[in-house]
This record gives sequence, C-alpha cells and structure tokens, in this order.
Amino acid sequence: MDQTAIINLQAFLTDGRCCLDPESDRIEARLPTDCPTNHAPALAELANGDLVCAWFGGSDEGAGDIKIYMSRLAAESAQWSRPVRLSDDYSRADQNPSLFVAPNGDLWLMHTSMETRGCTLPEWQEKLRKGEAEGPFAMQHTSVVRCRISRDGGHSWDEPFTLFDRPGTFARHPITVLSDGSWLFPVWYSSLDETGQFGRDYSAVRRSTDEGRTWRETVIPGSRGRVHASIVERGKGRLSAFFRSRSADRIYVGQSADYGRSWSEPVCTTLPNNNASLRAIRLQSGAIAIVFNHCSANEDPSVTLWPYERVPVTIALSDDGGETWPYMRHLETGDDYCGEANRKFNRRYEYPTLIQSRDGMIHVAYAYGNRTHIQYACFPEDSIRGQQRNKWPWENFPMK
Repeated sequence: MDQTAIINLQAFLTDGRCCLDPESDRIEARLPTDCPTNHAPALAELANGDLVCAWFGGSDEGAGDIKIYMSRLAAESAQWSRPVRLSDDYSRADQNPSLFVAPNGDLWLMHTSMETRGCTLPEWQEKLRKGEAEGPFAMQHTSVVRCRISRDGGHSWDEPFTLFDRPGTFARHPITVLSDGSWLFPVWYSSLDETGQFGRDYSAVRRSTDEGRTWRETVIPGSRGRVHASIVERGKGRLSAFFRSRSADRIYVGQSADYGRSWSEPVCTTLPNNNASLRAIRLQSGAIAIVFNHCSANEDPSVTLWPYERVPVTIALSDDGGETWPYMRHLETGDDYCGEANRKFNRRYEYPTLIQSRDGMIHVAYAYGNRTHIQYACFPEDSIRGQQRNKWPWENFPMK
C-alpha cells in the first residue's frame, strides 16, 4: 500500500479517508454522509477486492426519509466514496440493510421497509403529548423485507421486489450459505405487547435449497425476546445462532445439527447484551468472532428492557465453538464519562457488524456517536489475541 495514502490520525476527518491509528494498530475511517442519522451498517467484500458498506440514513428512525445508502472502498483506494441512495419509496421507512454476495457473484441488498406515521418525529411526539396519538413512532409491526440485486458489483441495480411480505418481518444479518449449498436467512417478527413495546418478538430461519427462489421457514422454539440471529456454521450441518436479547441480560445461543432444519431453544452465554445488535462469524482460523456492546442492564430473562448504554464496542474470539471467549478487545470505549450524573454525556456506539476479507483481515463497522456517522476499522486477528507484530501487515491490507 502507498503509505502516502494513509493520512495522519490528527488530520482524521469525516470524509472517508483511511488512517492508521498508531496506538490501536488498526486502520480507521469515518464514512461520509449528509444525513443527521446513520445506523445499522452492513459490509461485504466483492470479487474484485472492493469493500462496500450499506446503512440507513435520514432524519429519525421510522421517518419517511429514512433510506438505504451505500459507500465503496475501491481495492486501489484509501478513501470511502460519497454514499449513493439505493431506496426511494418515501411513503415507507427503509432500515437494517444486509449485503450478500451470492455464489454466482451477484450482490444482494436486503432491507426492512415499514409504514410511517406520515409526519416527523417531533410532530408525533407533540401528538402524543396532546393525547392525539398512541404507540411508538417506528411502525415495526408493519415491516416487510425488500430486496434488490446487482449484477455488476453494486454499480447498477435491478428493480426492488418484496422478498418476504408478512407484516412485522424484520431482519438484520445477511444470507449464510452452508456447506451443503443451502441458504439460511434469519428473521424475527415484531408485534407490540401490552405495554406498547416490542417484547413479544420471536425468531425464525428461512431456508432455501434453490438459491433464493423459494423458502421454507423454521420457528426458533422458545425465542421470545431473542432476535437478530447471527448464524455460524461450526462444522458440516452443525450451526450456532447468536441472539440479541430484549431482556438486556446476555447474548443467547441456539444450536442446529441438521443444516438449520430444526433448532434448540436459545440459552444464555457468558457474554453480556444490552438489547442491541451483535454479529458473529467463523474466521479462516476456525475461531468464532463476535462483535457486540460489552454491557448489560438486567439479569431477569423474562422482562423487556431498553437501557440507554450502547458502549463499549467489543470483539471477542472463541476457539471452542462458542463455549468460552478468552480473547476480547474493546474497539470503541466512547466518551468515558463516569458516574450517574455524567451519564448523559456518553454517546452511543452501536450495531456493529464484521466480515473477514479473503486476505484474512477483519473489517468492522458500527454507528458512531449517537448515529452521526458510520465508523470503519480494519485489523488482523492477531491484534485481538494480543500478539504483537514487528510492523503493520501492509501486504495483507486490501488497498494496494
């Protein structure tokens, strides 16, 4: 890599330029955006080495101007591109994109799309104050899953279509291709409970054996409040699905021994969860990597809780299929204000995602500082394990 392309950290701006942080020994960038809210990033590596990142942006989650955007880090570049908008139905709010590179090279963009209140969040809050309305601003119980496919690496796209049309269908993570060739797509179903919250959510897995033309569904037993399933194939047909918990207690895990045709009831792990998204993948080394907010706010698995805290952003490694997590590293510690009186000063750093590129590098993205931007980081597996290198492995970094 041309090191003149890596700017000094002190000059680090929000224009998408990559820099090397000498203290953390990782590449970082803050993706450019014109939106006040930027959330729920997804990452993918294309066949030519380009990285693409998609997220939803707009005024407020649930508003009609919330749309899907995508930025690109070309293989020969050190700067993420200005984002392009990939959805345009302003009667709906489009959220939670996922990116999937199919075996034939096509790039799939999937995202949720829900009805709106037909007004802005401040207008809805004023209606609530006056007793003229009720319920949450974001109408997740009306969501469907929409899809677009690109045949040229995301430069142009086919017309969007509805992949799953049952109201309340939500998704976060991409399709997983298993060793038998089947495709798994995890979803969950949102419906308001008696308190007006989404505590009755439950999860299911859609399975396709014809490359997405038809799907069969398996409901995850005992998955009330366990959502955002992130599926990892540990061995042939042996799967683990790691779940966000609406109880803000722990990350949960469910198991399948038959390529996702049936699943065990999710059980809690030792890893904390704050009712926020996480992502798990299997690395080339065989280890499982999981990125999440290392905090929780409750120990009762039967309640629904929405704590404010969404920091730190932590990555952990397991060498025994998720039984233990001996290696952990904080990627983002936030604003570091201490004490209840200072709690309001700590912003949120949330919804992390990760991939591993073909050269072995790990790439993470998350919503930065109360969703003002999308933050990107890249580093080798060794840096999570605390193994020092004599120099940064430039030859393995995807930018030439």
